Amino acid sequence: MMKGMLILIVFFSLFTSASLIISSPLFPGNVLCALIGSAISQYTNYLSAVFNGFFYGAILWLVFIVISRKFEEQK
Repeated sequence: MMKGMLILIVFFSLFTSASLIISSPLFPGNVLCALIGSAISQYTNYLSAVFNGFFYGAILWLVFIVISRKFEEQK
């Protein structure tokens, strides 16, 4: 359980940082910010980075969980 949370935190941080560093918009953060509208135009870059961190971090966390369960079943 603790490994899963560590994986989630590491990948969330990695993708959030990468989204802030890369100047081009990444999916799904740019789409979600466009749907929200221009009311938060000052924070679009940061909000997009957090959305990307959650999205890609959660996907890789789920992949880790599935793979670790497969290995546990084989034992």
